Amino acid sequence: MTTWQPDILGDGYEQLVLPLGDDPDGEGDITATLVRYQPATGAVTEPSALPHRAVLYVHGFTDYFFQQHLAEHFAAQGYRFFALDLRKCGRSRAPGQTPHFVTDLEYYDRELDEALRIVSAEVSGGGVVLAAHSTGGLVLPLWLDRLERRPGGSASAGVRGLILNSPWFDLQGPSYLRNVGTAAIDVLGRVRPHSAVPGRKLDTYGVSLQHGGWSYDLDMKPLTGFPIRFGWLRAVRIGHARLHRGLDVGVPSLILRSGASRFAPKYDATIDTVDAVLDVRQIARWAGCLGDRTTIVPITGARHDVFLSTPEPLAAAFRELDLWLGWLNGDGTAGEPAGAGDVSAPPQPTGEHA
Repeated sequence: MTTWQPDILGDGYEQLVLPLGDDPDGEGDITATLVRYQPATGAVTEPSALPHRAVLYVHGFTDYFFQQHLAEHFAAQGYRFFALDLRKCGRSRAPGQTPHFVTDLEYYDRELDEALRIVSAEVSGGGVVLAAHSTGGLVLPLWLDRLERRPGGSASAGVRGLILNSPWFDLQGPSYLRNVGTAAIDVLGRVRPHSAVPGRKLDTYGVSLQHGGWSYDLDMKPLTGFPIRFGWLRAVRIGHARLHRGLDVGVPSLILRSGASRFAPKYDATIDTVDAVLDVRQIARWAGCLGDRTTIVPITGARHDVFLSTPEPLAAAFRELDLWLGWLNGDGTAGEPAGAGDVSAPPQPTGEHA
């Protein structure tokens, strides 16, 4: 393993390359990249808390970690912040590799296990909160469900909570199309895994982010997204089916989502205030399949990535996040930390409960 090196995000950010060996999908040597935020002295409110709590963040599809304001917010709450660019994603993609391509979401267990081991060691066993966006919000619960079935479960690995930002819990569209489409995806994903799913490429969401002033590398996160491959989509649909049967992530979860969805072929100003990628009704429907205690909070006016919203919904999302973290850590008004017995539900003035 290499040592920590300066990251592309500049001062305060470092990266560690995690060698993963030969790609089971046949695209050569693969790596993942762990990023950490090391703020300057005095940049956080409680420096003494830094060694004892951490957040590990995982991105979505056509995505990588660039949300510095998110890292800085967690640091201000007394958390060490880490983010993982998965294999063939963002910082981890090598020339000739298909962006974000895997034929089994379980392959990600290798880098997730290693990242969690490193983060847990850096915070001296004080506990790790996991966070993820979109497809990462499917990958993490599936991994936690498997982790919970290992000796000692997620608690022995130091995981204390799960934060999901607009997780991808189902395929969009009417049920009959999802059923027929899934059957076709299963066949094509087996025989033509690298073939791209046909369809028009839309830049609606990407233009909205650019309009909002969010800056990122367009090679790592193109406006129209990377092509969706049948093999990858088959892996996602298998993951959806497992989620729908019910998981046990072993820890309390917070799910943040937009208050509404709208799909449009061309950008207009309303796209800045809705989820233009996923159907938020599906997020609400399947959230109860995570197991343990789940808090679902719709954020009115939020984008698909809730933490890339306009200022007002972004502030609302951070307030809900901080309220939930206070409950989780037992220093809020809702009682004892999760896992301490028969405790009250976390406070959720605008949320849903599953």
